[in-house]
Amino acid sequence: MDDIVKQAMAKWPNVPHCYGWLALDARGNWRMRDERAQKLNLAGDRIGNAALAGFINRNYLCDAQGRWYFQNGPQRVYVKLEATPFIARTDPAHGFVLHTGEALKTIDAAWLSDNGLLIFQDGEKVAQIDDRDMAQCLASLHINDEPCDDDRLLAWLADPSDGSLVTFEIDAKHVTVGRIKRIELADKFGFASDPSPEPS
Repeated sequence: MDDIVKQAMAKWPNVPHCYGWLALDARGNWRMRDERAQKLNLAGDRIGNAALAGFINRNYLCDAQGRWYFQNGPQRVYVKLEATPFIARTDPAHGFVLHTGEALKTIDAAWLSDNGLLIFQDGEKVAQIDDRDMAQCLASLHINDEPCDDDRLLAWLADPSDGSLVTFEIDAKHVTVGRIKRIELADKFGFASDPSPEPS
């Protein structure tokens, strides 16, 4: 967290929280959602300013209820998540990098969602792969120790009775890949997709 943010929090400790105005899309873009976007359930305008996006990334946190937020000075701005709290992209130097710029250090567990996207877990961080990078990830996926293609993978995903072993190869190890439905992500990993105020 930036020092200037810590100072603002100490100076103004009781600023009301903000809900609905900020979102993280499934490609790792921050989006500003004005009243119209909220009313019509639109994605909102992409934040293209690199300095502002960097400020949000450095001050992106989670509360005890699994609600992710941007600490904007003294105010918490809660984030609507289109997918998972983090979005990962492939990177030639680091393997995978989160939308915040942090490298994904290890992959402890992996899942494939019903819309054909990989979900990785690194400790407490949960990240869905940017859909534009799935083609690169396909080469690292195996079924029963054999390379697989799109059709075979989608067939496995669609058939829960298919007991074939799907793995993702990274750093000379194979991580078992499980199936998961998009609607199950928030409950499984304990995050709030669309944070709201706690009941008073």
